[in-house]
Amino acid sequence: MSSYCAIAPGHPVHHAYHAREYGFPQRDEAVLFERLVLEIMQAGLSWEIVLKRREGMRAAFAGFEVDRIAALDEAGQAALLANPAIIRNRLKVAAIVHNAQCIQGLRASHGGFAAWLDAHHPRSKPDWVKLFKTTFRFTGGEIVGEFLMSLGYLPGAHAPECPVAAEIEALAPPWRTAPLPLA
Repeated sequence: MSSYCAIAPGHPVHHAYHAREYGFPQRDEAVLFERLVLEIMQAGLSWEIVLKRREGMRAAFAGFEVDRIAALDEAGQAALLANPAIIRNRLKVAAIVHNAQCIQGLRASHGGFAAWLDAHHPRSKPDWVKLFKTTFRFTGGEIVGEFLMSLGYLPGAHAPECPVAAEIEALAPPWRTAPLPLA
């Protein structure tokens, strides 16, 4: 069983995310943006720290409304960096604002973030990482891999014997409906 599936059930911080979000397909722009923000914020930290600060980040980042974050100027970013409810890292906050602006652009070019993901699926993880690096900031291999697994675009969120895996498979996640290309 994957290590997350072994520790998350019943855990006071990880249980709900593991049982109701991780690996479940999503289409809502704010949810997709939130996952990207959380993965960026997690870099160099534990997932538990991110989950504990999630509500504070949700409030600070305006419910992960892309347009509100994309409009943040230097003063708005400085206010975020002064907010103890979030993970305060200048590079991460700047990347999040930039990425919100990129998502706005995806609306014009593809009809939205979910449509952009769909237009590029299926891809191998290395190909996704290359694509994300040309589009977004602060999106290395682990961030991109976890982001895509958390939304069902890449397999591996749950161990096959994890009860949540069957729930997710019943929802026909993207990785299941369009297998990854070979090589």
